[in-house]
Amino acid sequence: MSTPPPQHVRAAFGAKNAEPVLIERGPVWRCDEVALRPASSPAEAAWVAQTLGDLHVPDLRIARPVRSSDGRYVVGGWVGFRFIEGRAEPRYDEVVSASLRLHQATVDLPRPRFLNLRADVFALADRAAWGEEKAPLDIDLGGKLFDEFASRRAKVDLKSQVVHGDLFGNVLFVGDAAPGIIDFTAFHRPAEWAAAVVVVDAMAWGGADDAIAKRWAHLPEWPQALLHALLFRLAVHALHPKSTPRSMRGLERAAHQIGEIV
Repeated sequence: MSTPPPQHVRAAFGAKNAEPVLIERGPVWRCDEVALRPASSPAEAAWVAQTLGDLHVPDLRIARPVRSSDGRYVVGGWVGFRFIEGRAEPRYDEVVSASLRLHQATVDLPRPRFLNLRADVFALADRAAWGEEKAPLDIDLGGKLFDEFASRRAKVDLKSQVVHGDLFGNVLFVGDAAPGIIDFTAFHRPAEWAAAVVVVDAMAWGGADDAIAKRWAHLPEWPQALLHALLFRLAVHALHPKSTPRSMRGLERAAHQIGEIV
C-alpha cells in the first residue's frame, strides 16, 4: 500500500503530528515511535495484536501493539504497534532458533477461530500440503513437483499448535540485539513445520548453504516436517498469481536437496 495512513488514523494511535515514512519491510508506515500497517482482516489483526501484547519470549524483541484512543486495535483498516529497529538479514539459523523459542511460548494458545474462514492462497496451500483438500495447482509452476513429493508423505506424530508460518524475511536484526518480530502469520501446525518453512525459504530464495537442512535434523520427525514445508511452498507457488518460472528455480534447488533427506 503506497498510500500512508490518513490523519484520523494517526491521531487515533497517538501519532497525529508525525510524518509517515514508508519503511522497507512494508507495507508499514513509521510515525515516530508508532508503526502502522494495513489490516486486511480486522479479526485476524486484532488477534495478532492481542497475542503479541501478551507474549513474552526469552531473547526475542516483540513489537507491542498500540491501542487507539478508544481502546481498539484496528481503526479504519489499520493496526498500530511500537516501532522496533532492525532489518532482515541472512542469519537463517538464528531465525530457526527464534522460531523454536517463539513456539515454546505459543504452545498453549487456543486455535484462532478465523483460521476456519481463511480461503486465501496460503490457506489453500497449507491444506493441500497436509492432504486435507485438493487445490488447482499449476503444473508448470510447482504442481508437478508437488505431486512427486506428495507421494512421500507419511503420518506425522507431532502436536499441532499456533505457529508463525512466515518468519523468513520477517525477523529483524540490529547488531547484537535479540531478534525482533513485528507480526504473526498464524497457522495451526507443528512447531517443527514452522522451523522447516524457514529452512525451505532460506534454501530457495535466501542463498542459504545446503547443509542448513541437516543442521536441524535433531528436531523430531524432521524429514517429514521438511517435506510438508516444501509441499506448502510448492503449493503456494503453484497457486499464486504472481509466480514465475524464474521464482520457481529456487524451489527446484531446495526440492533437490530435501529430496536427498526424505
